[in-house]
Amino acid sequence: MNTVNLPLAGKVAVVTGGSRSIGAAIAKRLAADGATVAITYNASPERADAVVNQIVAAGRQALALVADAGNPQAVRAAIDEVANRFGRVDILVNNAGISVMGAPEDIAFEDFERILAVNVTGVFVATQQALRHMGHGGRIINIGSSMVQYAAFGTASAYTLTKGALTGFSRGLVRDLGPRGITVNTVHPGPTDSDMNPAEGPVADFVRPNIAVGRYGEGQDIASAVAYLASPEAGFVTGAELMVDGGFTA
Repeated sequence: MNTVNLPLAGKVAVVTGGSRSIGAAIAKRLAADGATVAITYNASPERADAVVNQIVAAGRQALALVADAGNPQAVRAAIDEVANRFGRVDILVNNAGISVMGAPEDIAFEDFERILAVNVTGVFVATQQALRHMGHGGRIINIGSSMVQYAAFGTASAYTLTKGALTGFSRGLVRDLGPRGITVNTVHPGPTDSDMNPAEGPVADFVRPNIAVGRYGEGQDIASAVAYLASPEAGFVTGAELMVDGGFTA
């Protein structure tokens, strides 16, 4: 296995929700940069296996673990399994997330509780557990949303609430973890082709004209930003909120 000049050689990364869309792109990019990568998934084992197989075929180590991001016990167990298998956790990418759309007065409370469980509680639990296995030089990268800067359309207030909470959590962690040599940054994707927001989906025709570069983002656009923040070159970058949105919020 050739690890010469790979910025993440020897590192162990966990990507939550890494079986598809943005999460899969992040997992594959971190592996291409030399990391051993574990992904969590909830409902798509075939896609999770495909990501792992692609990484392994390229000569890296990978592991897929079923863990509903809204189930704290499952999240803790998955993080501990990674640490037991590979010795530690160097990089945590909190990517798992869901969306609940609708007018605020129409959203079922059960759906609201679910989005909080996945997008907020799941991030806290994964971070808390990973920190028990993370040393100096660790990286935490949270996947937010450009919606916290620019609410481009209605019906997304519950989703935006959760991403705003994640953004505040990231800022607080910067002060908590800086003395430990651990950086914390947030990547805010703009409109990005994914299962949650397909480039030909119901809001695409409304959104696309407001993207300065004229196209939806792709998973690798987000993965490139994450890879930089995970790298040694970003050792002095913490507390950053990086908009990767094609100029959508400019």
